[in-house]
Amino acid sequence: MTPTPIPGTEKIEFKPAFIERYSALTDWEPFKKYSLSFLRRSIRVNTLKANITETKKSIEAKGWKLEQIPWCKEGFWISHPDRKDVGNLWEHHLGQIYVQEAASMIPPLVLQPKAGDIVLDMCAAPGSKATQMAAMMENKGLLVTNDYKGMRIQSLGINLQKSGSTNSIISLMSGTKFKDFQFDKILVDAPCSGTGTIRKSLKTIRIWNPGMIKKIAKEQKRLAVNAFNNLKPGGTMVYSTCSLEPEENEGVVDHILETFPNAEVEKVTLPGLKLCEPVLEFEKKKYNPQVKHVLRIWPQDNDTEGFFVCKIKKLQNEQSE
Repeated sequence: MTPTPIPGTEKIEFKPAFIERYSALTDWEPFKKYSLSFLRRSIRVNTLKANITETKKSIEAKGWKLEQIPWCKEGFWISHPDRKDVGNLWEHHLGQIYVQEAASMIPPLVLQPKAGDIVLDMCAAPGSKATQMAAMMENKGLLVTNDYKGMRIQSLGINLQKSGSTNSIISLMSGTKFKDFQFDKILVDAPCSGTGTIRKSLKTIRIWNPGMIKKIAKEQKRLAVNAFNNLKPGGTMVYSTCSLEPEENEGVVDHILETFPNAEVEKVTLPGLKLCEPVLEFEKKKYNPQVKHVLRIWPQDNDTEGFFVCKIKKLQNEQSE
């Protein structure tokens, strides 16, 4: 499917440093083409409240077209010949579906929280991944959903309540402040520069600068390190961003591996998801060889947002390689 260009974007100028960097990281023209095109709308059926097949039929009966997202059985791209107001669907008001970008569904699928787990969503607002994990856990176990801004907590609380989550609690603090907890699984969907979401927020092109990237990466490392410290031995964390910057992605994973001898990157495959090669060296810095197992997703790979996802296991023996 050829993406539809966003009107007016032909006049947008990228900074020379941005073009130079991204031309070295990927095929520039397809990346530019998809980044300046409309993002396909997508939904996830909330299995806490609805049956996937029945919900699909109900929405299609209203004239909407649903196309299965290959890597998520609850996920569908949604379109209508005359309408765009997915949020007005009755199923949305009832909490039976959640409007969520297709690539955003990947981190919970990689983490695989299950019923009975003790799970932390460290940077949870507005709640797309938190509500997805609550459904995966079947409302059994404990899901701690955290964010650091009070205004963001409001949307998180509304979405958790609307989704029917009864195993979740909300905390308000920096993710770096968790101490002496023992979680089975932790999701760190870290605040980032958002360079994978240009097609949703064109201002990203204007505000991008390398200095900002380095500053953000420092905070991401602090969050990731603290998440690993709060994992049970044998536990798993997923580090993810909607950024395409190596410093925010492979660079953070490399930092975890260098900091903790008992950290191990696990290889992950999701059927139907197209991937490209990770960045193994950037600005004369060679990353740990385990970085080859991360998931780097460019907008042009699957006609989605750009995303980065890495699954890290905390080995039982701290001296394990």
